[in-house]
Amino acid sequence: MIPPLQPDTEKRLEKAVLEIFSHADFHKANIRDVAKKAGVSFSTIYKHYGSKERLVFAFVDVWLGKLTERIIDHLQGLEDLKEKLRKVLWLQLDYYERNPGLGRILFMTIPMKTWMADETFQQKKMIYLYLDALRQGQKDGILNPKVRAGVLLDFMLGLVQRSFFMWISRGQNGSLAAQANDLFELVWRAISNPEMNS
Repeated sequence: MIPPLQPDTEKRLEKAVLEIFSHADFHKANIRDVAKKAGVSFSTIYKHYGSKERLVFAFVDVWLGKLTERIIDHLQGLEDLKEKLRKVLWLQLDYYERNPGLGRILFMTIPMKTWMADETFQQKKMIYLYLDALRQGQKDGILNPKVRAGVLLDFMLGLVQRSFFMWISRGQNGSLAAQANDLFELVWRAISNPEMNS
């Protein structure tokens, strides 16, 4: 059995992965680049991760896990569905604003097909949290019951992705999270039950 990496080594690797893969073309970056940047041997990285993809996705999983925990923490005590969903949108935009390297990796440098083939793509804890709230909203007649909850989720997550890379494209002018309320009002009108608004 391979002993776990020392925390200091893991931290250096995390920093190197974030820096390299948020700025370099995914296909051109490699384990040797990470090894050099982190001051960790190629063989150590290969022994623990086995491939460039597994190395990157292992850290992506950690970073997205932190976002999920932050969402869970911030939703404590919030009962109103609209305010829960508003908060989740703000938390995502705020997280990517604070961690633009992660946003670049997720939305701009990782080939989506490559990530989709990896188990970390599913992010089950976060997705189920979202889907449960959306399904409950449909059951309660608050959200549009004629559209699958998964489609509502895709709509919301797609907005986060597009907002992020346009924020990058526009030179990161202004705050990404500051747009959350305006964006959410558009989202809410799109996903809420039309019969409730008539």
